[in-house]
Amino acid sequence: QLQLVESGGGLVQPGGSLRLSCATSRFTLDYLAIGWFRQAPGKGLEWVSELNRGGSSTYYADSMEGRFTISRDNAKNTLYLQMNSLKPEDTALYYCARATTSWGPSGEYDYWGQGTQVTVSS
Repeated sequence: QLQLVESGGGLVQPGGSLRLSCATSRFTLDYLAIGWFRQAPGKGLEWVSELNRGGSSTYYADSMEGRFTISRDNAKNTLYLQMNSLKPEDTALYYCARATTSWGPSGEYDYWGQGTQVTVSS
């Protein structure tokens, strides 16, 4: 059973930064796309960013482009989401999820982590 384990969330002031981590398997990083989602209080699930198989292509939601960076560390089998210039509207529970395809955003994900809370507030 694959596990995706997120960490790195917390409370940060507007304009601040956080780096989220998602521990996964090497198989996932090498053969499948993997991405980040978020869910704000009272709102639906929102796709944030995705990395394709092997990490050669990155994808971002328009509102995150330029502020968030998705990356991976092969040695640690870990996916990251560096979040800069955070805004109160970025407050949400952030999840990583494994795609069922290798090439990028497909809308189909089969494994999810438990989530890590990000709160942006002064």
